[in-house]
Amino acid sequence: MVSSDQRRRQLAREKFERQQQRREEARHRTRRLTVIITSAVAVVAVIGGVTYFATGDDGKKDKTDSAASASPSASPSASEKSAPEPAMKIDKKAKYTLSLKTSQGDIAFTMDAAKTPHTANSFKSLADKNFFDGTKCHRLTTEGIFVLQCGDPKGDGTGGPGYTIPDENLTALGKAGKDGTVTYPAGTVAMANTGQAHTGGSQFFLVYKDSKLPPTYTPFGTMDEASLKAVEDVGKAGVTGGAADGAPKKAVNISKATVDKA
Repeated sequence: MVSSDQRRRQLAREKFERQQQRREEARHRTRRLTVIITSAVAVVAVIGGVTYFATGDDGKKDKTDSAASASPSASPSASEKSAPEPAMKIDKKAKYTLSLKTSQGDIAFTMDAAKTPHTANSFKSLADKNFFDGTKCHRLTTEGIFVLQCGDPKGDGTGGPGYTIPDENLTALGKAGKDGTVTYPAGTVAMANTGQAHTGGSQFFLVYKDSKLPPTYTPFGTMDEASLKAVEDVGKAGVTGGAADGAPKKAVNISKATVDKA
C-alpha cells in the first residue's frame, strides 16, 4: 500500500519531469525561432532569458499539483552560457566561509574546496565582484521540500552570472532510494540547475528542513546553527499570500556577501 508521503513524492517527481519536458520543448522552440529570425534579417538574434523552474510559473499552469513538486532548479538562457567560468584561484585544499549580511540576520556557510572546487571558486569570484550585493532570496518552498532560494541578480528566478559550472560532490548524500531521491539534510546549501548536468550558475538554495530531492544538485556548503535558525524563521513565517511556494513573507535582502578562508 502506498503511503501518503510516498504518493506525495511520486507526484513531486511526476511534476518535476513535466517541468523538464516543458522547458526542453520551450528551449527547442526558442532555438527554431531564433534561426528563422536570423535568416530573415541577417543579424545575430540574442535569445532572451528562459524562465527558470525556480519562478514557479508551472504552478500557475497546473494548480492541482502538490507544492511538494517544487524544484530548486534553474534554466540559464544561451546568454548565461556565453562566458567561461572564472579561472581557478582558490586553494583547493582549504575550506572557505561565505557570509551573507541580510535583512533577516547574518547567514553563513562553510564550503569545502577539496570536494567542490569549481563551485567554491565561482562563489568566491562572484562575491569578490559584489555580484550578490543588493540581491534577494526570491523563493521559499514550504511543502514537499523546504528550501530558501537565493543568488539571482534579477530577483525573479531568471538570472545568472553569464556562465555555468560543472556538477560536483553528487554522491556525498548517498545512493538514491527506490523513489529516486536522497535526503538533503537541514543546513545543507546546494546549487540550483536546469535539471540537466553541469548547468549551475549563481542560484543556490538553503535547506532549512530535511528535504527529499534527486541527487542532481551539487551540495557544496553547510550552514552553522545560527544561520540555520535564521532560515528556519523565514520558513516559519511562510510565503507571501499564504501559498506553499513563492516569495518569502519575511523578505531576505542581501546587502553584502563575502568569501574568506575558514
